[in-house]
Amino acid sequence: MDLAITSGYVVPVDGDPVAGGTVVIRDGKIVAVGADGEVPVPEGAEVVDASGRWVLPGFVEAHGHIGIHEEAEGWAGDDTNEKTDPNGAMLRALDAINPADQGFADALSGGVTTAVIKPGSANPIGGQTVALKCWGRSVDDMLIRQPCSVKSALGENPKRVYGEQKRLPATRQGVAAVIRDAFSRAQDYRARREHARAEGKPFDRDPALEVLVRVLDRELPWCQHTHRADDIATAIRLADEFGYRLIINHATEAHLLADEVARRGIPVISGPLLTSRVKVELRHRTIQNPGILARAGAQVALTTDHPVVPVHFLVHQATFAVKEGMDRGEALRAITVNPAAMMGLADRVGALRPGLDADIVLWDGDPLDVMSRAVRTYVAGREVYRYDAERRAGVVTDPYYRE
Repeated sequence: MDLAITSGYVVPVDGDPVAGGTVVIRDGKIVAVGADGEVPVPEGAEVVDASGRWVLPGFVEAHGHIGIHEEAEGWAGDDTNEKTDPNGAMLRALDAINPADQGFADALSGGVTTAVIKPGSANPIGGQTVALKCWGRSVDDMLIRQPCSVKSALGENPKRVYGEQKRLPATRQGVAAVIRDAFSRAQDYRARREHARAEGKPFDRDPALEVLVRVLDRELPWCQHTHRADDIATAIRLADEFGYRLIINHATEAHLLADEVARRGIPVISGPLLTSRVKVELRHRTIQNPGILARAGAQVALTTDHPVVPVHFLVHQATFAVKEGMDRGEALRAITVNPAAMMGLADRVGALRPGLDADIVLWDGDPLDVMSRAVRTYVAGREVYRYDAERRAGVVTDPYYRE
């Protein structure tokens, strides 16, 4: 059945808002967006009256650990870091995600319908990331893209983890050396593989090097966990050396290099913003960071790094960024179209546009007002979350129940 959301304040994000707008959905996709009266409601369609509501695309969390670092489960639910090998390129976050994690329900309550889930930052090379919808019975049902990128880490975390084990890498130079060695071996591997194919000879595959070759070939971006400005400079140096597509993740001190980051066209995933300065790398953390980067011309996304900051507070980080100088439109882009573009998801999510997935959220007011609430959340045109005002509680549709 077709679905029409009518009479709302429609904010496509990649276009001008429409007061009194209609969004038409068919087979889980958006087929029309425009003003009431200009966009016909299909005969027989289910109609949702969105009068007094703001209608936005579902938000995109660009860097989180929902399902792989489960809420309230301790060690049993924490599969974020495989700390036994500095090069985890063959690891896949997809294989460790529990769709029953409470974090997915929280995401829907905060208007987040897509999450890029990444391995942690214990390893210089952490593994393959995955983009999922935040509702479904299994990760296979929820899957948007696998792999989405490859996670890597510079700075304190990998040097601490392996320093405690008294093995390489125990210093920043060691961390960079592990990454450089892995890519050098991947270059050699690619040459041997191409030679074997040209000769028609068998070739022993290496799952880690196969992934790194895809990074070298620019098929997959390199998501670089880095905080300090010197580590950001190292990330840029390595990317220049091997020619891969770099995305700076966290970027705590990127405001100190904002002009350089923008000049090079390096995307930045900034955050989490609402944390204390719990380690040396965070001593210059400032909520002004994303605004400074955006004004310099960098493409910016925001992240909660869930569970560091709860995923449903993603929109609040945008609000605080605006308070500290970020343009309002850029803040909305930083949780919708920008992360979708960075992570190769723009053909599916991030805006209200015909052809995209019907991941839509109705708010009872301006979402950047901390008093506003997501009252209905749709994934692929299906209502999966509703706020029950009488109970003052959110209700998530059970993905395991089929009518």
